[in-house]
Amino acid sequence: MTMIEVMVAMAILSIICTLLYSAFIQTSHNKQRIEDELDRSHEIASGMERMAEELSMAYVSYNTNKLNPLSQQHPMLTAFIAKEKGSGTRVDFCAFSHRRLYRNAHESDQNEVSYFVTHENKSGEQVLARREQRRVDDDPEKGGRSEILIHNVRRFSLSFLDPTTTMWVQQWDTQPSGQQQMRLPTQAKILLTVPNLSGHGPDQTFGTRTYFPMVWGLNGANYLQ
Repeated sequence: MTMIEVMVAMAILSIICTLLYSAFIQTSHNKQRIEDELDRSHEIASGMERMAEELSMAYVSYNTNKLNPLSQQHPMLTAFIAKEKGSGTRVDFCAFSHRRLYRNAHESDQNEVSYFVTHENKSGEQVLARREQRRVDDDPEKGGRSEILIHNVRRFSLSFLDPTTTMWVQQWDTQPSGQQQMRLPTQAKILLTVPNLSGHGPDQTFGTRTYFPMVWGLNGANYLQ
């Protein structure tokens, strides 16, 4: 073989290796992109499923000791409050969704839960947060611990089906000063807007719906008659 033939062979081999490497890198990038999209889809789907499940466990109760100054029990007041705040809806409610993690913990299945859009402290990214307080107290909108449920969200919104008017409304308040005293909606729509999963293109909106088995306020006195 002459030197020219060797150089031509090396050049052809270099071109083939370059093409193979480029194909390998492109395949690796596509694999990572698909895995990131699947992880993101799973985060959104599992977060919305959790919201739907916990909303379906919401309740309000007439039984309270907040107004009794002589009561030695822990003060508690149940409520379901949803209102527009920032980039969407903030909802605070009492539910039967708590799970005890420690043996002999003085806790029940009752808890306070909140969902709202806020900004993550380190990155400043807008996220959907979940707050839980393991015991119901006299302020359903404060206390407990907040954690990120879904990262990088644009908007979170809820709407509720009022059984008395058969109309969908954006706000709900079961407090004594609210318009829906001691009653819950029959259904709720959950909408979550996030950046496009592919990284480019318009924002995407995901939605689901849940129902409320316990529409009317619980009243233990009715069962004692």
